[in-house]
Amino acid sequence: MQTYIPTTPFGRRTMSLAMMASQARAKAAPEGAQVQKWKVFYSIREARDLIGATDRSLAILNALLSFHPETELSGDGELIVWPSNEQLMARANGMPATTLRRHLAVLVECGLIIRRDSPNGKRFARKGRGGQVEQAYGFDLSPIVYRAEEFRELAEAVQCEKKALKIARERLTLLRRDVVKLIETGIEESVPGNWGRVQQSYQAIIGRLPRSAPRQLIEDVCSDLHDLHTEVLDVLESFTKTQNLDANESHSGCHIQNSNPDSNLESENSSRKEDGEGSDVAESDNLHSLPKRELPLGIVLDACPSLKDLGQGGKIRHWRDFLAAVEVARPMLGVSPSAWREAREAMGETQAAITLAAILQRSDQINSAGGYLRSLTDKAREGLFSTWPMVMALLRAKLDARKATAKTNYEPLSGGNDQQTGYAVSDALLRSLQKPRW
Repeated sequence: MQTYIPTTPFGRRTMSLAMMASQARAKAAPEGAQVQKWKVFYSIREARDLIGATDRSLAILNALLSFHPETELSGDGELIVWPSNEQLMARANGMPATTLRRHLAVLVECGLIIRRDSPNGKRFARKGRGGQVEQAYGFDLSPIVYRAEEFRELAEAVQCEKKALKIARERLTLLRRDVVKLIETGIEESVPGNWGRVQQSYQAIIGRLPRSAPRQLIEDVCSDLHDLHTEVLDVLESFTKTQNLDANESHSGCHIQNSNPDSNLESENSSRKEDGEGSDVAESDNLHSLPKRELPLGIVLDACPSLKDLGQGGKIRHWRDFLAAVEVARPMLGVSPSAWREAREAMGETQAAITLAAILQRSDQINSAGGYLRSLTDKAREGLFSTWPMVMALLRAKLDARKATAKTNYEPLSGGNDQQTGYAVSDALLRSLQKPRW
């Protein structure tokens, strides 16, 4: 008896050109081709996004494959299965009937199965006297056979993409960690450099990353971060090569101990010759009376409140904000980039910033801020300069002004600190400086 294989779906289901193409490829499948159905299913599951399948539709496909008795699917064998909806729902973990029908349509549209509907839409098989199947109506699994190589290649492409994405994310994490810690090292070790600009560049690069970024965008960000990392690393390595052990110690907190506190703040035009040998002896004694530690940020802000207005949002919360505000003040004072670079090399990033903040505070009494900074830089190279006397002189001037109205030996200073409690400076410490006002 001659059988006929239907090519159109039953009822109101429409036929599409994609379905016709899928059936045509099934007819052109090579004879004798055999595949392991579960290996092909694994490839389909890996490449489901490229194929267009969903998790639910793959659950149904898994159930359909389980109805075929053989593990291997052959191109010249019987590849039609005819389970009822009830049987499919049971093997798909109780999937509702409406969901089942919707995702069966997805499998057909993706070309994973082909409908072979009976005249009345029922699924069944007609068998001969020997029990062999003569005619079957249901779902044709032949695409699993003739598209097996395609599914394998798609799965390999997806795996390669996942591996590349994982490597890109790992590289991004490592670059972010290295850049952040190198910037922090440069700031903490007072390495000369525009660290405020570097931090802004880093934030601009990272700001391009959304919550879930594609691989190409991650690689572009990694490329920019690598360039920034190279720039920062070159600065730190160059600074390390040019510093001996003593210079490295001075950047880590011993600068005040090894420098002369004589800042000669009376006038920009004064010279070291006018001090005389007796003055050097007195100032050498003052060196031992100065605190052997770095200036706290709160005291510096109390002494230099004018810098606060240049901070972001009118506030300076930590040293990074302080350094950024000083970068804004430098061109306002007319200090050239070369003078600023020499000051940072001689004093260190933080000490140079404190010096410039003090110059800004008394800018109305200084004719040339750039020339004055160069004079102090020369003193710093000879070990004859410290920022402590500058800051203490400013605090003493504020304290004397307030003593005119309040007769106390200790009084909180205000003006550069947003905290409710200020810093108190004793007369004993001020007298120990024995420095004229500047």
